[in-house]
Amino acid sequence: MLTVYMAEIPAFIEEEDIELQYCIYNESEMIFKKSVLMNYKKPVLVGQVTMQRLVQELKPYKGEEILVLIHDTPLYESVRGTLKTKHKDVLLLARKTNKAIKDFGNITVKNVSFNPNDLRVWGEVIKENFKQLAF
Repeated sequence: MLTVYMAEIPAFIEEEDIELQYCIYNESEMIFKKSVLMNYKKPVLVGQVTMQRLVQELKPYKGEEILVLIHDTPLYESVRGTLKTKHKDVLLLARKTNKAIKDFGNITVKNVSFNPNDLRVWGEVIKENFKQLAF
C-alpha cells in the first residue's frame, strides 16, 4: 500500500499561485515527492482543486492501493459526502472530486486533523520534505 501525505497552501491574495505538496511512501521508504504550483483559486476551493490534481498525478500508481493523508476537514467531509455547505462552486467541485476519486478506484482519504499522533506524523513528514510549510 502506498501512503500519500498531501498538503495544500492557499493564496489569500488574488494573482498568487496556490501550492500542492505531496510525497509518496511505500512502507517507510519515500519513493516520490513533488510540489506543484497552480493558478489562483478562492481559498474555499483549494482543497477540491488540489485533490483533483493529486488524482491526476497518481495515475502512474493506478494499480496500487493508495491511502491519502490530509489535514483538511472540509475536503474530507466533501469526499465523504457529508459537507453541509450551500456554496454552489464548492458543491460542484465536490462532485467532480468525488467522481475523479471513484473513477480512479483504489484511493482512500484519511483526515489526520483529529488524531494528535497522526497529525504529528503528517506534520513531520511535510516539514521534512518541503521548505515552505502548509500549516
